[in-house]
Amino acid sequence: MLVKNISRPTRAEDGATVAVMLHGRGSHRGDLQALHPLLPADWFLVTPQAPHPGHPWGYGPGWAWYRYLAEDQVDAASLDQSLQALDGFLTELPDILGIVPGTIALGGFSQGGTLSMCYALSRPGVVSGVLNFSGFLPSHTDPADGDAGQGVAPIFWGHGLRDPSIPYALAERGRARLRSAGVRVEARDYDIGHWIAEDEIRHAVDFVTGVG
Repeated sequence: MLVKNISRPTRAEDGATVAVMLHGRGSHRGDLQALHPLLPADWFLVTPQAPHPGHPWGYGPGWAWYRYLAEDQVDAASLDQSLQALDGFLTELPDILGIVPGTIALGGFSQGGTLSMCYALSRPGVVSGVLNFSGFLPSHTDPADGDAGQGVAPIFWGHGLRDPSIPYALAERGRARLRSAGVRVEARDYDIGHWIAEDEIRHAVDFVTGVG
């Protein structure tokens, strides 16, 4: 089981919206809890921690969802291990929260955004929507596999125009690949680097409300 942090609404009821947010490379489960004040008061915010220690791959003392190789290339085996860990985590989400979730928005920043898109593409129908903040679509991932566009959750893709870590060109490339496979993508660009803008969160909340 992935360790996690949880922010709960004052009234936890069946059918509540649950945002499952995955941190970036070298970070930890507490990082994206900083988003809590920007989310609706009746949402759950759940932030699991990646299963791979980052130190062996040079990512510092934090954690990672996969081993990054170059540009839009990742080590597929380490990514698949995280996808399987997330399978178990999402299956147990009702027990973890003590309620039956309504809309489940899976997303994250950087590596967390990348993993969220890979999860939705490989497991259609599990989550309601994806929030990708500055991630990329791995080159080995084929969004057309299994008629992806027919069952994949819609994806919100926010990206910084001045991102030095995951260049904007990778966002353009990934969005085009998804759309060519029939996946619904809402693209939003921001005049920022490699971080999440407050406007981006407001747009993402509107997106989740629309798909819920």
